Amino acid sequence: MLDAVPGVGAGASLWRSTGMRALIGVTFLGFASYCLTLASLPTYAVEGGAAESTAGVVTAVFLVVTIAVQSVVPALTARFGTGPVLAAGLVAMGLPSPLYLLDDGVAWISALSAVRGAGFAILTVLGATLSAWVAPPGRRGESIGLYGLAIAIPNMVAVPAGVALVLAGHVGWLSWLSASPLLGLVLVPLLMRSVTVPPDLGGSGSNRAAALAALAPSAVLFVVTMAGGGLVTFLPIERPDGRLATIALLLWGATGALSRWRAGLLADRLGAALLLPLAVAVGAVGLALVAVGLGTGDVWVLIGAAVFGAGFGAVQNLTLLTSFARAGEQGQTAASATWNAAFDAGTAVGALALGVLAGGLGLGGTFVLVAAGLALLVPLARAAGQVSR
Repeated sequence: MLDAVPGVGAGASLWRSTGMRALIGVTFLGFASYCLTLASLPTYAVEGGAAESTAGVVTAVFLVVTIAVQSVVPALTARFGTGPVLAAGLVAMGLPSPLYLLDDGVAWISALSAVRGAGFAILTVLGATLSAWVAPPGRRGESIGLYGLAIAIPNMVAVPAGVALVLAGHVGWLSWLSASPLLGLVLVPLLMRSVTVPPDLGGSGSNRAAALAALAPSAVLFVVTMAGGGLVTFLPIERPDGRLATIALLLWGATGALSRWRAGLLADRLGAALLLPLAVAVGAVGLALVAVGLGTGDVWVLIGAAVFGAGFGAVQNLTLLTSFARAGEQGQTAASATWNAAFDAGTAVGALALGVLAGGLGLGGTFVLVAAGLALLVPLARAAGQVSR
């Protein structure tokens, strides 16, 4: 029933749900920590004397550990319960953060980041899963959209803020602010009281089946996030004066946040089967416009980044919604793990593979090639959006 969420009627916004507010709080505090340190820790290492070529190790360690731990989160929740594992993830993210003050060496920063990466893996898998559990099936698109907003706002604000703090010499502020996940611990009991955990979670056979069910939408997500990883990594390098890249990425993030939210509302009414291929096609058009703009004029780069962001955000929501629908109630944690691993791996591969292509084709040519790949992905997106009944 649509009014099955405590305190929320069929036509009321899910913002009014106690569980939704608790989930948004936990998500915001966790992602604020992640975003504050994402770009600032490599800068911190370089400021401390590390070579620029080694500073990226910090981010690589974080993401590798994140992807590795995401695969075992379903088993952990089956053994220890969702609430305790989520609390452990918040502690793993927040508790090591003040320790960055002790040393600015790459080895020390990487060691702390490995622990925080394990916590982030738990937060991403369970946050996405809880976004499905906190709302009835008929409103899960809306719930996932609100969850996406709680992620998007720290991404837009905390990433540049973290770098600014390091460059201004305020590493202490960065370190203590990055302990914000610990504040989320007070919200975990409230969140868990507001959701109904499906029974019989975590059997190895059901986890494998759920992961396979989520594979097609996760493959679509992987390709689209690979394109996004390339845009974020190489547009600032291609236009090092900073103004164009900064505005373009801000537009990309803003339209991505908006479309991730609104796509969920539309999916509840129209279904993902219609919207997912359309979102991929919009992303292909946007990236092609960025490529055109790199050779003709900055205005097309800005328009293209905004259009690509709209497709990128919608794909995130729709692939997660479809993964959950395909996996069924008992398989949603495993589906979330598959989806999150595809997202992080796609971002990382995009930052590496597109750099190799750009070395031979130039960035404009690379974006044209990737846009063509996204266009070819539309039939897979159409198939991935289908959910058998």
